[in-house]
Amino acid sequence: MKILDRYLLKTFLGTFATVFVILFFVFILQTVWLFIAELAGKDLDLIMVIKFLAFSMPRIVPLVLPLSILLASIMSFGSLSEHYEFAAMKSSGISLQRAMRSLVIAIAVLSFIAFLFANNVIPYAEFKFINFRKNIAQAKPALAITEGQFSNIGKYNIKVNKKSGQNGNHLTGITIHEKSQNGDGSKTVIRATDGELVSNEKTNLLQLVLNNGNYYQDIVPKKFEDRDKLPFAKSSFKKYRINIDLSKLNKVDTKDESVSNTNNMLNVSDLKYTLDSLNKNRDAEIINFAENSNTRVASLNSNNAPVVTKKKPLEKNLLSLFDNKKKGEILASANSNVQSMMYNIDAAKTELDLKKKKINSHILSLYDKFVIVYACFLMFFIGAPLGAIIRKGGVGLPIVFAVLIFISFHFINTFGKRISQEDGLAPFFGSWMSSMILTPLAVLLTYRATNDIGLINLDVIFTPIQKVFQKVFQKIIPSQNKE
Repeated sequence: MKILDRYLLKTFLGTFATVFVILFFVFILQTVWLFIAELAGKDLDLIMVIKFLAFSMPRIVPLVLPLSILLASIMSFGSLSEHYEFAAMKSSGISLQRAMRSLVIAIAVLSFIAFLFANNVIPYAEFKFINFRKNIAQAKPALAITEGQFSNIGKYNIKVNKKSGQNGNHLTGITIHEKSQNGDGSKTVIRATDGELVSNEKTNLLQLVLNNGNYYQDIVPKKFEDRDKLPFAKSSFKKYRINIDLSKLNKVDTKDESVSNTNNMLNVSDLKYTLDSLNKNRDAEIINFAENSNTRVASLNSNNAPVVTKKKPLEKNLLSLFDNKKKGEILASANSNVQSMMYNIDAAKTELDLKKKKINSHILSLYDKFVIVYACFLMFFIGAPLGAIIRKGGVGLPIVFAVLIFISFHFINTFGKRISQEDGLAPFFGSWMSSMILTPLAVLLTYRATNDIGLINLDVIFTPIQKVFQKVFQKIIPSQNKE
């Protein structure tokens, strides 16, 4: 390896490492902010917080890595151009492509590592992250309940005055509001002097055992005039048990240490296998619905219409063959059958649309593992020529350009994936939309940087304007001289 290659690698990799660490820390703070409701005020020890963050960190890498490459490329090549090091290289006969050769190899290595990371580490971390959140609820269910305020757990709002015991499972001064299934507020209130949370890591149920309390329930009379009296029922109990679904504690619904069909938890081979199963299942459902519809239509011919012989021509108005009573029965039956068929069609369409969205989500996850590889090259071939053109290093102008480009990339990527997930666009184009749009920019910047053309040729804009002003002044000056 030549001295120039070592120097460029040292400059780029040093800048990349610094930028990556800083951006990674910033995105970690964003993750903490997103899950602050699950971390704050629940007496989590330091080890649990570290595990929580460790399992959530890998999902940040696909965002941080392309942005770090983009910013490091702009800063490195901008600094080299600002200090006339590129000018010295060009005077020695070294082109921009030759200077980028060793860095392209480094980007290729980073892209390969990024693919392995996205294919193996991220699915495992997603699986552990979701199960870790559920295991917290199993091991320490009292963490979901905060002293002195109502905590929303499933269909219950629970408030306790004090928690005690090793894991805070012993509760004192309990007030529970049970939400109404009709969505018209809480009509059931339970109060108890004390209670205990009982959980088992092998089950998904949490049992709340209440001692010495009262049960209040509002009663809605059938007669409207009796509702102003606001009647209610009251009963007392010495021991009362409430079963709560553990998945409601952290809004996670997974089985214990078993990978569910969440697309983020699957690698490439798992995604291909799952997609094959999902497509076969959807196709089989379409076939079954078509067969059931044909069978249903065939079974409707039960009106005992008169047999039409070959000698007798077919009536244009078949209802004229029946009396009025029979006509009414036939029309009522037809209307009922049509409505039933339309309902079945709508239900089947809704179910098929949901399955199609699930398939699209898995396809998008499959493409995402390859998009990150191309994104690393794309950001490098945008950042390196752009840095050579703007000739500014440091953290000022490069950050502005990097943020604008990356926000555009991320916005287009999110927009395309959302449309594809709703089946408004093919998943391939949804995943690769941002790369397709920004690739011409990378080609243009590389061409302009190679040929020493600026970012924007201002002469193209100002020369026509200058010519117009010259013509105007040429007409004004002679007229003034004649006067």
